[in-house]
Amino acid sequence: MRLRLPAERPTEPPTGYKIAHPVLSQDGTRAGFTGVSLGGALPYGVLADASCVYGLRHRPPHRRCGCGFHCLHERAAAEAMLCTAEHRAAVLLEVSVLGAFIRFERGFRHARQRVRTATAGPCACGAACVALADAGWGRPGWRALAPSCAACVRGRASVSLAAFARLAGEGLWVVAGGVVPGQGGDSPTEGLGVPELAAEAALLQARLDWFQTQLARLGEPGPGGRQG
Repeated sequence: MRLRLPAERPTEPPTGYKIAHPVLSQDGTRAGFTGVSLGGALPYGVLADASCVYGLRHRPPHRRCGCGFHCLHERAAAEAMLCTAEHRAAVLLEVSVLGAFIRFERGFRHARQRVRTATAGPCACGAACVALADAGWGRPGWRALAPSCAACVRGRASVSLAAFARLAGEGLWVVAGGVVPGQGGDSPTEGLGVPELAAEAALLQARLDWFQTQLARLGEPGPGGRQG
């Protein structure tokens, strides 16, 4: 006979950590995330319910299945996953574990979650992130994004961190690594501090520089000294 651990009934939702890729809908009106493991084909929002990726008719997390959201207990353990080559462009999520859950040694498998904070790492070039730009891949109807600095954004489709948070909704905070979200305000765009505002300004300047470069090229004289 196998003994079961006593059922937990926490007074507050447990906190977990995971990594995911930020995604933007094809029409640019919605934002969310897609996982890095088995459920990566199913993008999810800030507040989401899990479904069985195997198509079985049971409620996640089922004890005899691997379905449900997954997260780790320790932030450092999730950050360590960002060191692998395939996960370098992912972001770190801090989530509230909601609904039924199964506790494991390193983390939870749970039925529902709310993403509270998404932390974007540096750009691939090593500079600080100011935006989330087209990563060059995606899912049907969703474009994957990756952290980008102002210089690397250029003409790529991109959104600022604050804009991504606004599109995702549900009070999500999106910050660059090492930046603490501002205090006060009910919206991610309210209460922004100097680092966030400087990042917004850098992104706008980078886009302006790119447009000016394109305009200059269009105005260059063609063969024979005549403008094309």
